[in-house]
Amino acid sequence: MSILKKIKQTIANGYLKLELKDHVREQKPNKFNFAQCKTVGILFDAASPEDFELVKRYVLYLREHRKKVKVLGFYPSKRIPDMTYSKLEYDFFSAKELNWFGKPSAMVVQNFIGEEYDLLLDLNINDHFALKYVSALSKAVFKVGKYNEKDIEMYDMMIDSDNTKTLKYFLRQVDIYITMLNKVEPNLN
Repeated sequence: MSILKKIKQTIANGYLKLELKDHVREQKPNKFNFAQCKTVGILFDAASPEDFELVKRYVLYLREHRKKVKVLGFYPSKRIPDMTYSKLEYDFFSAKELNWFGKPSAMVVQNFIGEEYDLLLDLNINDHFALKYVSALSKAVFKVGKYNEKDIEMYDMMIDSDNTKTLKYFLRQVDIYITMLNKVEPNLN
């Protein structure tokens, strides 16, 4: 990473911390119940067609469980491919819609941040600041994201996954840990 990119990233993270001070979540949940969850927000890097197809299949899986899903995809290039179009549950933004520090300015981003999801799945396995920004400011009740020691305050559940892992692996881990959260403990009385 170049020195200029490191400086930009440091400044961007500083600005994000300042914004988070004004954006206090009421109370972090101590429990999460997937069965009671009605709305799910998903953030992901849309650059890979394979990952995009995987997210589409995961959205279908969530719908089978009667969840209302909204997806926000980020293209790290300046242009969103012509084959991609917004549908009711899918929106996209690109690097063209970021300021110098990487903060997204697109209206679809502001709408996503303002929506109160029961569950936010941040599938940002490539560590894009734009997706981290959206996730941090989201009004979601329960947030799940990739483990990073610096982001502990942002998420309610973090999953350890290094950059060598795929999105498919990460989604499997999300399912495993959400299932573990929802197992009923036996009554020993």
